[in-house]
Amino acid sequence: MNISKIYIGSDHAGFGLKLILIDYIINMNIPCEDLGPFTEDMVDYPDYGFKVAEAVKKDNQNMGVLICGTGVGMSITANKVKGIRAALCSNPLLAKLSREHNDANIICLGSRLIGTLMAIETLNVFINTDFLGDRHKKRIEKITKFEGENFKNDK
Repeated sequence: MNISKIYIGSDHAGFGLKLILIDYIINMNIPCEDLGPFTEDMVDYPDYGFKVAEAVKKDNQNMGVLICGTGVGMSITANKVKGIRAALCSNPLLAKLSREHNDANIICLGSRLIGTLMAIETLNVFINTDFLGDRHKKRIEKITKFEGENFKNDK
């Protein structure tokens, strides 16, 4: 595990789970930055999904955690950012495979669909699983190549 920092964000539905996961990450002695929101007031998930994705893409040693009611909105949002491979994970096996096979750099969780203990276990597996490379590397390279050819608003 060689993580520079974990950036975390949510919408109002994911706010409570976000606070729990921040404590968990800090207790693992991994730098963690909360990019909001900072209250349970209603917000729009894309605002925070983009913030986390933009922060993660700045350093390939960064990871991200995004939480909304289902995780779907956050995963769609984050995957619009070049270089991001956000995976919606509802259990540890999905987290493991998303890291090993897809080199996912953001995990998305659905707070209304996953219990707290399952969310912690799933996040733990995501953080502690490495990309296998090998035959999977060429597939990630194809995605990266496509992004380079088709993303016009590179930042």
